[in-house]
Amino acid sequence: MPTWKEHLPSSIAGAITIAQFVSCFFISAGEIEILRWLGWLIWIISVTFGWLPMVQLKRYGRVADGKAYVHTSQLVRCGLYGIVRHPQYTALPLLNISLMLITQHWLIILLGIPPILLMIPDLCKADNEGLAKFGDEYRAYAEQVPKVNFVIGLWRWMKRRLAKQHNP
Repeated sequence: MPTWKEHLPSSIAGAITIAQFVSCFFISAGEIEILRWLGWLIWIISVTFGWLPMVQLKRYGRVADGKAYVHTSQLVRCGLYGIVRHPQYTALPLLNISLMLITQHWLIILLGIPPILLMIPDLCKADNEGLAKFGDEYRAYAEQVPKVNFVIGLWRWMKRRLAKQHNP
């Protein structure tokens, strides 16, 4: 059973992100239009990476009836999990970055940096848990799919799809 100390970094990251988000309501959008549009695009990606994994884990992870979506008994490699190993851990930093780009304000930028850094230990822990639960299958998965870099992950996913089409 995890102790409260193990959840402290992610709890602090979440609290700071909430403060960053609420602060955006009192700050007008930034002046550089292309950065605002990029921020909104990243925000959409963040929302997708935050919510869709709940459906995909429940659907493909062989979760027992009545259990939460995170209690998978099978490694999920499809959907967003074919692009990044940790889509929900990817979502929070993307949200922070999107808010920075949309507002282009020094306060939002300062509030956005700590949550990104505080998520690093959770990412390492998630990989260790995956290895402990799924062993060599997870190790092979980790070699194919990046931890959080969705750009590289999307590129590798497309290459795998093309290879399957050419070599059925």
